[in-house]
Amino acid sequence: MEKLSKTIYRYRYLLYILALIPMFLARDFTRNNELRYLSIADEAIRNGNIFTFTNHGVHYADKPPLYLWIVMAGKLIFGTHSMLFLALFSYIPALVVMWIMNRWSRSVTSPMERVAGELMLLTSVFFLGSAVVLRMDMLMCMFITLSLYTFYKIYTGKERRWDRWLFPVYIFLAIFSKGPVGIMVPLMTTIVFLLVKREWRLIGKFWGLRTIGTLLLLCALWFGSAWAEGGNEYMNNLLFNQTINRAVDSFHHKEPFWYYMVAIWYSLAPWVFIILSVLFTGVFKRIIRTDMERIFLIASLGTFVMMSLVSSKIQIYLLPSFPFFVWITVLWMGRFSRGAVVKTALIIPSAILLLSLPGVVAAGLMNLFPVFESIWIPAAATVLSVAGFIALRQVGSAPNRTIISIGTGVLLAVFTISFYIPRYNPHLGMGAVTSVASAMAKESGVEVFYVYDIPRAENADVYLGKSPEEISLDGLRKIVESGGDGILIVKQSSLEEVPELAALLEGRERRVSGYFFCITL
Repeated sequence: MEKLSKTIYRYRYLLYILALIPMFLARDFTRNNELRYLSIADEAIRNGNIFTFTNHGVHYADKPPLYLWIVMAGKLIFGTHSMLFLALFSYIPALVVMWIMNRWSRSVTSPMERVAGELMLLTSVFFLGSAVVLRMDMLMCMFITLSLYTFYKIYTGKERRWDRWLFPVYIFLAIFSKGPVGIMVPLMTTIVFLLVKREWRLIGKFWGLRTIGTLLLLCALWFGSAWAEGGNEYMNNLLFNQTINRAVDSFHHKEPFWYYMVAIWYSLAPWVFIILSVLFTGVFKRIIRTDMERIFLIASLGTFVMMSLVSSKIQIYLLPSFPFFVWITVLWMGRFSRGAVVKTALIIPSAILLLSLPGVVAAGLMNLFPVFESIWIPAAATVLSVAGFIALRQVGSAPNRTIISIGTGVLLAVFTISFYIPRYNPHLGMGAVTSVASAMAKESGVEVFYVYDIPRAENADVYLGKSPEEISLDGLRKIVESGGDGILIVKQSSLEEVPELAALLEGRERRVSGYFFCITL
């Protein structure tokens, strides 16, 4: 048994990868964001752009180039957009973040504590979600974590030859991945840490000529190249509209300052109870002993406060703080492991997991979700319930084992539910519905596609080779009355909610794909 445990520990990162590979192989691209990135990359390849991007002719300066370069590279290498290839650029950075935190805390934690920390982080709702979806946030999180780890090595005198140069390079790559947050988190964390340590004179050592000069040089190369391609209008959008305006008075994702006080409860689920209880108990009792604990606390709570002051807010913006919320919990939990606080905080998620199977069965019987259309849904719920049962038996004696049981159960459940994803794809993305629409167009000899009330459906050009035209009810009526042709993609709910639309399309050939209809005009 001991030999098996050592083997699992040694190869656990391979197991982490295997747990999610089926998901990457099975699922479609989501319509809201992922399909848009693919469409932008396709447009950049057609136009020969490298530093500036457009989405159907409209400037798109929302995101820096790095992630879009990865999408473009995948298309050029494979000739199509590969979900597995692109997913690895979210998931591998997530594993790198875990590895960094593991290595950072190795001198003060046991192997079991580190594995518990890895599983807490990986199975936190929004960290796992960010590792699965195709976004640039996890890349930024990785570079921010690398920059802070490098800062700490330099501060403690353990730096290697190139670390003083790597510090600003990592910060630039964080900026180049997602934007200003890439510098805001390292800047705030390092300066507050030095001020708390009353070593403000060292600020110039870390944020002196070497760091500022490297950042200015790299940013100048980026901005200069973007200006040469896109001109003044693009630069104004990149530097002002997407940075200053979003921070001060956002036109996008504007939320009140207390937004994250609510969001953190589900963003860090199922571990939010143990994280917040240990964190607040530790702060209240002032148990900080080491610089490692101090910088973890500043990186977590400081980022939370700083991002709360920024006008634009969504849950994923807190992602850079999650590794530090988890690892300050790992460092402190052992000091409260025999107390009621830790036991209660672990009983709650364990009990929730135990109720997964009864909850899923009840949802199926109440017709809240088509639970019984696939064996994989109750199978995944069964895995969670078994994990919850095992965890409840361990709560009183072994908190870290409890965490490992819950985390392992969540990953096994994700692995299991992955086999249901192909059946769910028509509801997830537009790959299935555009395949049906293309087949109908070929059979009917038409070349025009229309969509009715489907946000961001223009990015379906990734599948169709052309953007479907957004059409209103009046426009649709004119086409029908004039005898025009085409293939209409419409949500089933639109036909139910708009009787005039349903009457207009009555009697026409239609095929179902997920919650869409494809209708021949």
